Amino acid sequence: MIEYYVGLDVSLRSCALCIVDSKGTVLFERELPCEVSGIAECLEAFPHPIERVGFEAGSMSQHLFFGLRDEGFDVVCMEARQVCAALSAMRNKTDKTDARGIAQILRTGWFSPVHMKSREAHGLRALLSTRKALLKKTMDLANEVRGLLKVFGVRLPQTVKHGSFDSVVRPMIEIDDVLAHALVPLLDARVALYQHYLELDLSRFDAAPLIAFTATKETEHGTETNRRI
Repeated sequence: MIEYYVGLDVSLRSCALCIVDSKGTVLFERELPCEVSGIAECLEAFPHPIERVGFEAGSMSQHLFFGLRDEGFDVVCMEARQVCAALSAMRNKTDKTDARGIAQILRTGWFSPVHMKSREAHGLRALLSTRKALLKKTMDLANEVRGLLKVFGVRLPQTVKHGSFDSVVRPMIEIDDVLAHALVPLLDARVALYQHYLELDLSRFDAAPLIAFTATKETEHGTETNRRI
């Protein structure tokens, strides 16, 4: 029985699609927007059932993996370094030829699948990254205020807690119109960022995704077959 494999070479806004049969014959090629609905519609219009859809790991992997799986396709995400090494032997490097190569790799099975973490795990990662970014920007603004105050001979205590920074600094600068005009906007921006940092709530996530996220961070430098996206 002839089986049909789909290789996708994915970029941010478009993807090259290639379908080969179990003998390696190229049957169909097309350039598509990188949208699940468009890819699924194209595959459903193909006259034969698709055995498997594959693409290399990248920034769009999670979106495509779960989206195409929800459309009923058997999807596999392949380890990027292995795919890159295999495709490097090709003379012409274009999206079209890369899609062909990915389809052939998928057909032969010479790849290591990448485990796809759940949407909840990615949501937790995004939340933690957001909290970290907000705290960093809060500290950056505080350091900027410290540096500007030194020019005017105002030296803040070496250690000021995040929560009390505004109450310590604002009375110092509001007595000087020049300082207030220059630095109050920075203080206001810092207060807003810090308030958003405090408002981010981890309680709506149960412990399981947090444990999964921690375990993933610990194994990110493990073997290729254990890599996660």
